[in-house]
Order: sequence, then structure tokens, then C-alpha cells
Amino acid sequence: MIRFENVTKRYRGTVKPALSDVDFEVQRGEFVFLVGASGSGKSTCLRLILREDVASEGRVVVLGRDLRSMSNGKVPYFRRQIGAVFQDFRLLPTKTVSQNVAFALQVIGASRAFIHQAVPEALALVGLEGKGKRMPHELSGGEQQRVAMARALVNRPPVLLADEPTGNLDPATSIDIMQLLARINAGGTTVLMATHEAGFVDQMQRRVIELREGEMVRDERHGGYGDTSSLPSLAPEPERGAAAVAALTAVLELHREIVETGSMAALPDDAAPAAGRTEAAAATEAPVQVQAQTGDQAAQKPKKTAAAGEAAPEQDAAASIPPATTRTNPIIHPDVDLDELGIADRLGLSHDTDDEVGPTR
Repeated sequence: MIRFENVTKRYRGTVKPALSDVDFEVQRGEFVFLVGASGSGKSTCLRLILREDVASEGRVVVLGRDLRSMSNGKVPYFRRQIGAVFQDFRLLPTKTVSQNVAFALQVIGASRAFIHQAVPEALALVGLEGKGKRMPHELSGGEQQRVAMARALVNRPPVLLADEPTGNLDPATSIDIMQLLARINAGGTTVLMATHEAGFVDQMQRRVIELREGEMVRDERHGGYGDTSSLPSLAPEPERGAAAVAALTAVLELHREIVETGSMAALPDDAAPAAGRTEAAAATEAPVQVQAQTGDQAAQKPKKTAAAGEAAPEQDAAASIPPATTRTNPIIHPDVDLDELGIADRLGLSHDTDDEVGPTR
């Protein structure tokens, strides 16, 4: 059905070829995944199959025809035998669902009787019965993709090319589209699908052809996606600076409590006296001993210290210390090097911006 014989494709103005010595063959009735990172050459393969481009070296043979030697005048007739579905649907916005599907038959001169019969059948195949009079903007993204598939299949082509058909769809709708493609393939249509959807590739266990920087690195039957390191992760990334933000929040809360209570009651039991404080001064600010309630035991309330300027009888030594030598309540900072953190990190606003989308070739 489809054969690449040592195909190389170079584009003008580029140093590295889009495809380099690619060689594979797709048999009639197969379902093949074409996988690889953006720019690996997947879309270039599909364009060569559709005869939108011509190989620089080697041969591309589709349905028994050498596309390099095919004249431009025969290309439209050749494309009638290949259905194509794209990520962006490519529907005509001013035509109804039925008119969009019928358009594929009108351009090839099909009779009205055939169109009247074939369009409802195609819509029923993709699950859109009764929606032929709706406009594209009245449909969901999944329904629009189904219209595009009906249009691609209405002429009953032996080959269906799908270029990222689930790229603009939510996960649930993507599953429906993949199930539909599997049913179409079960009916005898050869399906070649370029995709980044590693989950579908792994679950369906069909033949996988992998491209990497224009070279074919794997051709595996009943395979999976393979290396997913180049794919963006959907799991939320941990925010940088989160630990520092939590520490700063705790410090500010501690400082607020100290200001409100006027004592060191908010400090933890193991907080050491600040450097330079005398043992007597530290003793005047007894920390709170808190017990967890177990059974009928209640937590002890914080002990209040003597008012400023009043010396407790047992603390005469502390009262005799000059005010200049007694330091006010210090804030105990956590062990965090804040100088190494940027403003965005301190506020928890930094996000990774390393995702890059390369050109699709």
C-alpha cells in the first residue's frame, strides 16, 4: 500500500535533511503509528504520501504508483483514494455538516444520487446521525473532528492518514476518536497515524515506526511509544521556593504573635537565648510548656511574666541589669539562605518556562 525506499527529503535553506534514508512498507489493512518528537519528520512523511512534496532521493510508492514520476495533472485523481484528517479539522465554516462532507464528493464530480446516499452513511459511521444541518460552530471539538473524518471517508478510500487527530481534543473525546479509528481500520481501511499520544500507542499495541531527527530508529510490531523523555509532562511541577515561602510565613506569624502578646511565649521550647543575652535576662522570659491533651488532661496555659520594670522577688539579679544590656524579643530565623532566592521564588511565583515547541516537519 505505502512504501518508502531509502527516502531522503531536503528543504531549501536547511542544512540537515527533514528525512534521511527512511525505508519502510505499510501493508494493506494495517494500523501504523508514526511517532517521534516535534521536528522528527512525521508530517513530512505524510506530505510525501499525499504528494504535497516530492522526495529528494529514493522512491515513495503509494497504491502501486511512484509519486516522484507522477505528473501534476494526475495528483488530484490520486488523492481521491487517500483520506486525510488533521489536527485543526479544516472544516468550511459557512457550510453545514452535510455540505462539508458532500463537498469532498462534489469536487470529484460525484452524482447527486450518490452524494445523497453516501453523506448520511458517512455521518452514521462516525456517530453524527441527525446533525447534518448543524453548522461547525454549533459542534464540540470532538464532533468537528468526526465531521472531518466523515469527509475523509465518504469517498471510501483504501488509505486514511491522520496527522495528530486528537491534538486539540480533551482526553475523553480523544478516546472516542481513537476507538472510531480502530473501527474504521477493522473495516479494512489502512490507517497511518502520526501522534504524540504515548498513552494510546502503548495501549493499542499496534505497529510503531519511530523517527528521530529525520531518521527511522525503530519499526516494531505490537510496540509502544518508546522514549517519552521528549514529551511534556502533565504532572504539576513542584514550585521552586515553596520551602522558603513556608519558612517566611512561619517567621512572620511568630513575629505577629510576639508583638501581640509582648512576650516570648510564642517561641518554641528549644529556642536558645540570643547571643549576648545574660542567663538572668533569659530567665525572666520563661517559655511556655505545652502538653498535648491525652484523655482528661488539658493543655497548660502560657505563663505570664512580670510586667516591664517590675522585678519578681526571686529575680532581683535580673532587675539590676541595666536596660541597655537586655535585648528585646528576637526573631528566630529558619536555616534558609534567602540571599540565593529571587523575588519570584520568595513569593512562590516562579514557574518553569522551559517548554519549547519545535517546528513540525
